[in-house]
Amino acid sequence: MTTPNPALRAAFIQGMSHAAATVNIVTTDGQAGRAGVTVSAMSSVSADAPRPTLLVCVHHQSPAAAMIIENGVFCVNVLKDDQAYIADTFAGRFKDQVADKFDCADWVNMPSGAPRVVNPLVGFDCRVVSAEQVGTHFVVMGEVEDVFVATRGAPLIYANRAYGAASRIESAESIAAGKAAASSILALACFHTFGPYVLPGLMAQMLAGHPNMQFNLIEGDQRRVQAALLAGEAELGLLYDMGLAEGLAATQLTALLPYVLLAENHPLASHETLRPHDLAPHPMVLLTAPPSGSYFTDIMQAAGQVPNIVLRSASFEMVRGFVGHGLGYTILATRPAGDVSYDGRKLVCRPLITDAAPSRVVLAQRVGATLSPLAKQFAAACTAFFSTQTK
Repeated sequence: MTTPNPALRAAFIQGMSHAAATVNIVTTDGQAGRAGVTVSAMSSVSADAPRPTLLVCVHHQSPAAAMIIENGVFCVNVLKDDQAYIADTFAGRFKDQVADKFDCADWVNMPSGAPRVVNPLVGFDCRVVSAEQVGTHFVVMGEVEDVFVATRGAPLIYANRAYGAASRIESAESIAAGKAAASSILALACFHTFGPYVLPGLMAQMLAGHPNMQFNLIEGDQRRVQAALLAGEAELGLLYDMGLAEGLAATQLTALLPYVLLAENHPLASHETLRPHDLAPHPMVLLTAPPSGSYFTDIMQAAGQVPNIVLRSASFEMVRGFVGHGLGYTILATRPAGDVSYDGRKLVCRPLITDAAPSRVVLAQRVGATLSPLAKQFAAACTAFFSTQTK
């Protein structure tokens, strides 16, 4: 057997990670027993043979591979976009939660006897006509003998090493229009707490100069923003500099000092400044969105204080709402222009005296990526915006 070229193999895997595919559970049952495995390598071969044919690729070390071949039958369950938990179960992710992978869903048998999820997007009942091992995988060809098609639903997609869902894209009216549309897309990712403070004004500025620009925004915590950048979903990302992944280059935009947020009638609201030991006896509401949760608790612990956390939320506005109702104080870094909770409760902010390093907001991109003209303009506008804010 020829020795694989490591560099070519790595490039192939990286390239294939960008190729979108449906997520499928291939199941079988018969003399060899019942088995199932998650695969993305499934493809139509021909609809015009005596029976339609498709193929699936199953790793040779998967117990399901030999069982599919011995049983001679299999069902391809094309999952819906709300069934990622089934894919994760059959990929082995939840092995500590279920004794049998099939316990994660309800099943019916196709005519061949192979199990089908009760409500997949599609179910193809197949009889094995050939199986050949190519490298590490068996390429199993199947003749389709029965098909189940759901009346509604959308496919679960796997691309860029993450699950996704399909969305409709209208065709361009011409080649020129298609090229113009492609050059007018700005894809950004942003940490969700400070995005509402920064992006509306910046996008108004961008749209003033580019009225036909399309703005694709990905919002989430630190992990989501980094994943979007590394996968190429977004050209630029606004996030904190904490725990940045390898492969990202970042430019610091500003530093945010932590502060204490209180209800206007909180016992500590009369203080001009606060220290961690002032906060420790009082209930704390914690913003848990990574990396915020660990950053704010580390501030307390570094000062030798144990926070009395009574409520947690990943939502910035939910935390502010809890505080507004007097359920506890919180420590935050992003400060909106108005000191009122979402439901209209008056809030007060007090500086937190601490030795903790400030939170640094950065503009990041994937190392080696060439920015589009629109992304370059946004980067310049972003830098100018934060420069103005810190003067």
